[in-house]
Amino acid sequence: MNSNNTLPDIEVVKKYLLQLQKNICNALAKEDAGKTFVEDEWQREQGGGGKSCVLADGNIFESAGINFSHVFGGKLPASATAHRPELAGRSFQAMGVSLVMHPKNPYIPTSHANVRFFIAEKEGEDPVWWFGGGFDLTPYYGYAEDVKHWHQVSKEACEPFGDDVYPKYKKWCDEYFYLKHRNEPRGVGGLFFDDLNEWGFEKSFAFMQSIGDHYIKAYLPIVQKRKHIEYGERERDFQLYRRGRYVEFNLVYDRGTLFGLQSGGRTESILMSMPPNVRWRYNWQPEAGSAEAELYEKYLKAQDWV
Repeated sequence: MNSNNTLPDIEVVKKYLLQLQKNICNALAKEDAGKTFVEDEWQREQGGGGKSCVLADGNIFESAGINFSHVFGGKLPASATAHRPELAGRSFQAMGVSLVMHPKNPYIPTSHANVRFFIAEKEGEDPVWWFGGGFDLTPYYGYAEDVKHWHQVSKEACEPFGDDVYPKYKKWCDEYFYLKHRNEPRGVGGLFFDDLNEWGFEKSFAFMQSIGDHYIKAYLPIVQKRKHIEYGERERDFQLYRRGRYVEFNLVYDRGTLFGLQSGGRTESILMSMPPNVRWRYNWQPEAGSAEAELYEKYLKAQDWV
């Protein structure tokens, strides 16, 4: 149940999300000097639409996509009602900003962020709503200082909302971004939250904004620190191999991808999170004692970083 008396203000959430998309695009385009995001506005036949901003083949980012969507309809897809049967028969609105950065340089990690709002309504009944989102980091070559910085900013985003918030959502992130069929995490984690409404609308919305606003603070310093490191074919080859894990997670487990596809969302925007180049190899294992092996042994393990 939603333990508050304030009805959600959908328009103020939408205004924030559109501004967040713009702010992140501006910050990343400035970093990738000389390249700009191409804006692509789209409409959804069943209701709603959005704007996709894509930067391709940049100086730093091989592919960067920042998507805003606001979709609505009279019936929810199976992915939404599977664990929330009380939502069946309700109309819905879902809006959010989702982004994935795939850098060229293998020493810069891939990053993902998402903030979203969902509301389901039925005449004569209280609306059911919640916020969700988070951000996570997927390095190819590990630097402890980068991972600590990422988690320190994650913790700072949560601190105004209670001492228990960061540990709770950090743990949820570790558990969510996990490839069960590989028995390994996708990366080094960050934050993940969903179904957030128990604080009431205003505080829950403030928390979502804090997560959205801290993404650039977490990611950009890592990009700036690693973008000039020279790399060769070996590092690029490993990056393409590890990107395969990203594809596997998005297509098998990711709730947002499944919701988007099942609700008749725009496929191009949903799948813009995919890396532009990727490689799979049969039963490949890293060489013992190598930097590639260190990623598995030291970094792809749930642990306390701050």
